[in-house]
Amino acid sequence: MTQSPRLALVASDDARAQQAAAALTDAHDWVSPDKPEALVVLGGDGFMLQVLHNLLDHDSALPAYGLNHGTIGFLMNKAKSTRTIGQRVARARKVAVCPLEMIATTNSGSEHRYFAINEVSLLRETRQTAKLEVRVNGKLRMAELACDGVLVATPAGSSAYNLSANGPTLPLGSSTLALTPISPFRPRRWRGAILPDTSEVEFRVLDSEKRPVAAVADQKEVRDIAKVRIAIARQRQLTLLFDPASSLDERIFAEQFQV
Repeated sequence: MTQSPRLALVASDDARAQQAAAALTDAHDWVSPDKPEALVVLGGDGFMLQVLHNLLDHDSALPAYGLNHGTIGFLMNKAKSTRTIGQRVARARKVAVCPLEMIATTNSGSEHRYFAINEVSLLRETRQTAKLEVRVNGKLRMAELACDGVLVATPAGSSAYNLSANGPTLPLGSSTLALTPISPFRPRRWRGAILPDTSEVEFRVLDSEKRPVAAVADQKEVRDIAKVRIAIARQRQLTLLFDPASSLDERIFAEQFQV
């Protein structure tokens, strides 16, 4: 990154983000979104995920630097600083994030392909417990998992839904994925697994007509699925930018000591 990076500014529709965008208008010589070296993203984690998915949809490798004007801001930097926005982006540390690729096949045979930066989750659609067969790298690992659902999370997403489902927090650079059940009924004591990120995970829905299941890749949902395949999409790597004193890996590490 150069000392005077070409930056484009994007902001969520939230009032706080719009006010921050107005305040930053004259703070940098902004360029149009099709000509930057990096994007400055104003909003919260949800809006950052939208921006990252837009980059994936356009096969773009632009780095994204977030300023938190949302609630939690796990993927963002603190809004206030004594440095200019150009200086902050120029000094920022790059963090590579590889999304998951989900290929979901419905009961009717249609196939849907989506990417997930945080997690892919399978969730029961009705009051009926979901029953799933679990395979890893083609090998049967669980003939029947009875549960409300199950998810596969990346290290970047392991502190989101995965953590709420009592899954493990994975350090960045650990080259692992979290396989976490959601309210498992049988086997009752199974708490999930930590897998190498070279793994391909496949779920097959058992008795899918009586026990329908939806698959969700971040915000993209496919209902009435028959099977789902999930693997890391290394060719679609994204880059997040963080201030040196506030890196994503430190935040994920710190989550392990929250009580």
